[in-house]
Amino acid sequence: MKPSVPRLRFSSTANGKIIAPHVESAAVVIIRKRGLAGLYARELWKYRELLYLLTLREVKVRYKETVLGVLWAILQPLLTMSIFAVVFSRMMPLKNPAVPYPLFALTGLIPWMFFANALTNGTSSLVSNKNLITKVYFPRAIIPISTVLTGAVDAAFASLFLIIILFISRVPLTYSCLLVAPIILLTLLASVGAGLWLSALNVKYRDIRYAVPFLTQLWMLASPVAYPSSLISGHWEYILPLNPMFAIIEGCRAALLSLPWPSAYQLIVSIISSLSLCVTGYLYFRSVERTFADKI
Repeated sequence: MKPSVPRLRFSSTANGKIIAPHVESAAVVIIRKRGLAGLYARELWKYRELLYLLTLREVKVRYKETVLGVLWAILQPLLTMSIFAVVFSRMMPLKNPAVPYPLFALTGLIPWMFFANALTNGTSSLVSNKNLITKVYFPRAIIPISTVLTGAVDAAFASLFLIIILFISRVPLTYSCLLVAPIILLTLLASVGAGLWLSALNVKYRDIRYAVPFLTQLWMLASPVAYPSSLISGHWEYILPLNPMFAIIEGCRAALLSLPWPSAYQLIVSIISSLSLCVTGYLYFRSVERTFADKI
């Protein structure tokens, strides 16, 4: 941001006496930095209060005038888990029979729903904030990021419910539960990357929002949400880990339910995919950000 220096202009009477100075309006020129400086991480931190306010607004709007309120964050994975349990419980053999299938499905549904909400809500986040983008300057990435953080609130309530179910089911908690923290961070990065990609694409191609529900369904089928990764064999064993959610879902189950971990290849490839989704999403968002106000 490079502000111009204000200039003073003086008015005078006929006899040459100076009346009062006038300050000419100063223009503020915003210059997009290139290279590493163009990532504007400091600017994002500078607007952290705006990020908090937008997230808080989204949370209030989501549950405004609802009867159940935040209970929807628990009911959604719970109802989906019930459907999976009825349809797939006898079709999906688990390596650890001590883990009931409903708990197996719920552990995968919570991170998946967080990611799916980032896909759905993040896509229309920029378009729905058209008035804000065209009138005020701020880092545009704050809008899709705030949408993802709103989904994180839902995931937090659902996770509390999962912890209660784990205690009721008497599932032993080991030191591997500490690995849930980096898995949560990886989920957040992948969700932010997906939100940045789709929100930026939706500004240029408005039909993206119609394709996202179909994309979400296909992505769920390619993720081990309703089935264990042990059922995957052949060449699919090397292709499906390209899915960023593969390591996240399987990691949550292995850490919380003491189920077998995927192979080192599967974990490494899926983690790299998650990080790549975040980095490429942010770089693409930055490359087209300057055109949002004109096209939105």
